[in-house]
Amino acid sequence: MIERQNLRELEAIVGPDHLLTSPEDLVCYSYDGTFAECRPDAIVSPDTTDQVAAILALAHREAIPIVPRGMASGLAAGTVPFGGGLVLNLTRMNRILEIDRENLTATAQSGVITADLAAAVEREGLFYPPDPASIRQSTLGGNVACNSGGPRCLKYGVTGDYVMALEAVLPDGRVLRTGNKCLKNVTGYDLVHLLVGSEGTLAVITEVTVRLLPLPEAKRTALAIFQDIGSASQVVNLILYAGVLPATLEIIDETAIQCVEEYLHAGLDCTAEAMLIIETDGDPESAQREIEVAARVCTEGGAREVQVARTSAESDELWRARRSVSPSLGRVRPNKLGEDIVVPRSAIPEMVRRIKRTALKHDLPIVIFGHAGDGNLHPNVLFDKRDEDELERVEAAVRELFANAVDLGGTLSGEHGVGVLKQPYLEMALGPLAIEVMRGIKRAFDPKGILNPGKVLPVDQHST
Repeated sequence: MIERQNLRELEAIVGPDHLLTSPEDLVCYSYDGTFAECRPDAIVSPDTTDQVAAILALAHREAIPIVPRGMASGLAAGTVPFGGGLVLNLTRMNRILEIDRENLTATAQSGVITADLAAAVEREGLFYPPDPASIRQSTLGGNVACNSGGPRCLKYGVTGDYVMALEAVLPDGRVLRTGNKCLKNVTGYDLVHLLVGSEGTLAVITEVTVRLLPLPEAKRTALAIFQDIGSASQVVNLILYAGVLPATLEIIDETAIQCVEEYLHAGLDCTAEAMLIIETDGDPESAQREIEVAARVCTEGGAREVQVARTSAESDELWRARRSVSPSLGRVRPNKLGEDIVVPRSAIPEMVRRIKRTALKHDLPIVIFGHAGDGNLHPNVLFDKRDEDELERVEAAVRELFANAVDLGGTLSGEHGVGVLKQPYLEMALGPLAIEVMRGIKRAFDPKGILNPGKVLPVDQHST
């Protein structure tokens, strides 16, 4: 529990309206995008870096656990306040501070919604490519903390590829500013990209500078339907071999197709084993040429039907199925565990086969969709957490999914992070020495262990 005097100090920092302790408020901040939940002791909502620094200095002095939080759309329980403590809600820090056309950068506070940043720079004729599925909800700081990706990763990369500078508050309240607008900067250790992907365990990110690109003039979209998911998986590499680098290249399996059709009644072919959604961009001529090449490769690779959108409205309609996968899954089971394993592209067909075997073995619906172009698959395990036997089968299935991904040269996460849910499998992917090094980094930044405790790194059984 947080002492009454400490609560009064927190209230003095942010004002009485921005310190929450009622039971109703504690419930609202007890969960994220997963099925996990645990109530904090209080929620504090600063709106300046100085306030964040004062809060962390107090927490450091009193050894109060701090859980940084944006919009809590995460899928690894990374913002669930296990063990109570203080939730540091950063959503009031939502100002876009600068769009620098000359240097092609934007600077914003960490609580800015990613879609709002993307729209603001687009109005200037510029482009911020990272596009996590939660883009209309998730915050820039959360994206940086988890190094989020999205469908455009194949061509444009992940969030970390765009972060140039950060302002972050260390666990003791000191403010660190690292990086700048220079395109080349190899002066000292790369602290910017040490903090990117650290999931709030090393520092609290308060301000981000990202690089921008010119806005592509045109986009073209195609949807290919396959009788065989193995053929769809193999076509992914064939498109790249043909010299086409799509902005997005997504796959949806037959279970997802069926769920979406029951949800939308859009006339999808439920006899198909897979669909690929491909989007190219650039100048109008190159975008059109590349989508035509991709469509031809799909046909030659076994697609029984290929639709190429002629208008933006038709493109939106083709994307509608992919965007509806996640909301459609609740019709099958009340709960889902959305994973994001990554394997080399060459291993996608085998990984898909192994996921199907795991689903049969453990008698669980496992839906496969994701970013096939970069090997980032999203097997979603559907279940009912009220069924203890089903929960045990889910745990066994997930361990098997991760083991198979690692066996094929892959890893546990491409964009969701580790949080708590993937923590038991971290050594499987990284080995004990890497974890030892990471623990040393954590101790250097956060010797009292107050910042997002219990996340990412497994508990050190040998620590005293």
